[in-house]
Amino acid sequence: MSTQELTATNNAQRVPVATTDQYTLWQILGIWGLVSLPMALLAWVTPPIIIPYIPLHPGVTYWLSIIAGMMWQFIVALAIVYRELGTLRWSAIRRRTWLQTPRDPKTDQPNARLYWWLIPPLLYNALIGLTLAGYLDAPMGWLFPALKPPYEMSQLVTPEFHGQWWLLGVLLVSHLFNYVLGEAFLWHGVLLPKMQGVFGKYDWVANAVLFGFYHLHKPWALPTVIATNLAYSWPARRFRSNWMAVIVHGVEGIPGLVMTLAVILGLIGS
Repeated sequence: MSTQELTATNNAQRVPVATTDQYTLWQILGIWGLVSLPMALLAWVTPPIIIPYIPLHPGVTYWLSIIAGMMWQFIVALAIVYRELGTLRWSAIRRRTWLQTPRDPKTDQPNARLYWWLIPPLLYNALIGLTLAGYLDAPMGWLFPALKPPYEMSQLVTPEFHGQWWLLGVLLVSHLFNYVLGEAFLWHGVLLPKMQGVFGKYDWVANAVLFGFYHLHKPWALPTVIATNLAYSWPARRFRSNWMAVIVHGVEGIPGLVMTLAVILGLIGS
């Protein structure tokens, strides 16, 4: 084999499988609509209809409805992956959806030390959440003063949930499909690796914006959602590792876990 042929072979082996056969704009928007519209329906339409007939706290019923929307994303993601790969073997899914150790952008070699690059996105999101969220979302309140969330999770901070450990189970299922199997799997595992053909080097920005507009169930927080989404898509794209998005996204679930445990233990809500 000649030197040129050997070089070409090595370069071909370095091309990640997920960068081939990129999605078209219509495919990207189609997937967005397939998961975003049902989520909006489950958030705004379904709960008011079913709450009078279900013997659960309205906040829990709303929460379960949102979880159903995230589960639907997981089903859609699996269907897309199976259609593309013809299999649901972990080895194939792992490579296609970047569920792998971060890879060096120059050599495409896995390097666990690249996880240190999670520190800037985590600090960035902390800055957004702790200091800038109110300013970013303020224009939504000015433009749409009548826009209110159908239910607030703060409604669950009541004495009736003291000792109700099943509520922790609901939270864990919610976190599983929010931070791993649902949103993270679809948006950063299925979609992000296939968006470069349309958006080029700004595919991670487009992914963050598209993921933001998926949140039709909480449009009052749209600016903050898009801003924080950048901290998920950037490391996932740069290091071709969906685990980096999972970690940064999942950290936001820690306060909810602490709050839920505090309610169950009777530390708050008395």
